[in-house]
Amino acid sequence: MNFDDARRRMVDEQLAARGITDARVLAAMGRVPRHRFVAERLKDEAYGDHPLPLVHGQTLSQPYMVARMSELCELTGTERVLEIGAGSGYQTAVLCELCAQVYAVEIVRELCEAARARLTALGYHDFALEGFDGSNGWPEHAPYDAILVAAGAPAVPPLLLYQLADHGRLVVPVGTRGDQRLQCIRRKGDQFDTLWDTPCRFVDLVGRYGWGGEGPAQA
Repeated sequence: MNFDDARRRMVDEQLAARGITDARVLAAMGRVPRHRFVAERLKDEAYGDHPLPLVHGQTLSQPYMVARMSELCELTGTERVLEIGAGSGYQTAVLCELCAQVYAVEIVRELCEAARARLTALGYHDFALEGFDGSNGWPEHAPYDAILVAAGAPAVPPLLLYQLADHGRLVVPVGTRGDQRLQCIRRKGDQFDTLWDTPCRFVDLVGRYGWGGEGPAQA
């Protein structure tokens, strides 16, 4: 497979044709080699219009969903971004192309270590990636201009809201395990404006404010 051609088709047919209009997001996804973030046996499927399996029941999100979440973050290149659920590191790489600094969290240790090594090998340096419960956020580096959660939550993890900078954006899939919708929340002082966006289905957010945690009541 010619991966460069496959990546161009992905951007044209799966992203631009479906309404992704942020030129920086389209360019970033045209640069990041998605096939480097999957197992060898899946490389020929890397640019397909679907998620791909990772270890421990995790997934690499569908390209459109990566693009839409990135677009909702409204990044211009100067921001500090927190990513919860880094998985293979693909979304992390896209964010590194779009902002100044990425702080990423992945609770599965094997995925965390592999993603860190992969991103470094690809030449990304403006990121920090650690393994712990991301539903609490990463308060040491707050506030963030954007927070992206790549796992489905039963409710918005409340600590993340207060790690946003003023006018910062939180993008998170919220709903039941089988039926979620992207929620984009913008902080304005002590107020939070919410926009409901794309229907989706992500793997579970785990931890204190995820499924099975001690956070809000869960459906």
